[in-house]
Amino acid sequence: MLKRSIGQTSWQASAVALGIMRMANLEVTKAEKAVQVAMEAGINFIDSADMYGNGQSESVFGEVLKRGSVKREELFIQSKGGIVPGQRFDFSRDHLLASVDGILQRMGIEYLDSYLLHRPDPLMEPEEIAEAFDLLQASGKVRHFGVSNFHPEQYRLVQAAVDQKLLINQLQFSIMHTGMIDAGMHVNMTDTRSVDHDGGILEFSRRKGVTIQAWSPFQYGFFEGVFIDHPKFPELNRCLDKLAEKYQVTKNAIATAWILRHPAQMQVILGTMNPTRIVDSAAGSEITLTKQEWYDVYFAAGNDLP
Repeated sequence: MLKRSIGQTSWQASAVALGIMRMANLEVTKAEKAVQVAMEAGINFIDSADMYGNGQSESVFGEVLKRGSVKREELFIQSKGGIVPGQRFDFSRDHLLASVDGILQRMGIEYLDSYLLHRPDPLMEPEEIAEAFDLLQASGKVRHFGVSNFHPEQYRLVQAAVDQKLLINQLQFSIMHTGMIDAGMHVNMTDTRSVDHDGGILEFSRRKGVTIQAWSPFQYGFFEGVFIDHPKFPELNRCLDKLAEKYQVTKNAIATAWILRHPAQMQVILGTMNPTRIVDSAAGSEITLTKQEWYDVYFAAGNDLP
């Protein structure tokens, strides 16, 4: 398994992480199997959020840890907070502190390796975030911090207030969700792809040494579906098939390798709980696509050069 330096620090973790959003409805035995298989494939990074399954995903994961076959000290565990489902975003001091306490209680652990602010709160007060981060770090409850779905100015706003380096920004990115790349390639054009929705977040993250964690790596649209083996994308799947045959892996592995090939040194967050797909996808960390292969996949997804 390829390793990544998180936020250009000495913290090294697997380039592929396991997201547990879909763990909420699993029996503990099946959840345990998913985590075990991920670890056997070299994955040592777990991603969660306090809102996943209204906390049930973390409760199930906590039961997995209680069984003892998976050791907490063998994993890097990350969660996110700041969303009150269906009501508001909330980065207030008290909410963030309560969020972390709830996560730790549900998982049955003493600390998080990283904690991310989950989707920007327009009412956020950076000074309150700074106070919460200081208390969480001083208490030993959180070791590292980051954000999720932030554009550069939101990142700067929070970073200017907090003493801790924001190491991570979790962003949607995949072969079928390439806005961060499209805008950079279509500079000075007037077509749809020239519109920069993200404030140059890709280049900003590279300059600042922020690790981008790519979520929904196999999705098209916003949770509309999976593009792999979908009849809506025949050209893309033919291209993935060709490369999968060359490298003797599956299309999931090629889709993973495509993200990891980018020099931004991203992590890929898998959302599946299917053991076979976990293994298949993790295999992409061992593949380095050529530049032409990377572009071939990009073109097959319906993109072009300006």
